[in-house]
Amino acid sequence: MTTTEHNQADQAKAELKAELKALALAARAELSDADAAQALAWTARTFGREWIVAANMQDAVLIDLAVRAAPEVDVLFLQTGYHFAETIGTRDAVATVYPQVRIVNAQANHSVAEQDLHEGPRLYERDPDRCCFLRKVVPLRETLAGYRAWVTGVRRVDAPTRANTPIVDWDEGNGLVKVNPIAAWTDEEFNDYLTEHGILENPLVAEGYPSIGCAPCTAKPLPGADPRSGRWAGLAKTECGLHGGGDK
Repeated sequence: MTTTEHNQADQAKAELKAELKALALAARAELSDADAAQALAWTARTFGREWIVAANMQDAVLIDLAVRAAPEVDVLFLQTGYHFAETIGTRDAVATVYPQVRIVNAQANHSVAEQDLHEGPRLYERDPDRCCFLRKVVPLRETLAGYRAWVTGVRRVDAPTRANTPIVDWDEGNGLVKVNPIAAWTDEEFNDYLTEHGILENPLVAEGYPSIGCAPCTAKPLPGADPRSGRWAGLAKTECGLHGGGDK
């Protein structure tokens, strides 16, 4: 590619980013009170096949909602190499129950063994932010580069850091539109949908894990404790960096 062609490509990317950002900011106001079905219908109508649903495979609620808007939607799963067997099993079950979806397994640039050689063993203990960055944030960014929008299951009740989550927003870090169709759902609304529609759920939830991440960094919360207190227990860390985290 010549210098001119390179400059033209950069300009085209900048123009697309500006266009998407304006679209996101307009939709943030227009869809502020949209329900999940309306938000996902807008996403499918606006982006065609150029959007993807992020799923941690704790359950298939978001996937079930998304396929109602686009049966062949892409589903992103971050294959960190540290997942519980039950989480992998849930991912495989989703592929069976929703055969039309395409599960995109986003992997880190290095296997766990290779990371151990480069960074030292058990990086998740010594520097969990660095581990999350390498195994989650980077693969997410690289995968999202092929889309114009992504859909997440973030809810305002999940944590204080998510209390102001809008239905549609601009994701500056990843450079695309971010849709949070169930942001306004309460726990009761979520559980009602799960039960009424017979949605797949990771068996670890029934065993007392209300928030499931990588196995080394996930524990059962104490009775009555915040559901996310089992994530990085004993550390000040509360987020993995996927929703607004920076470089590390």
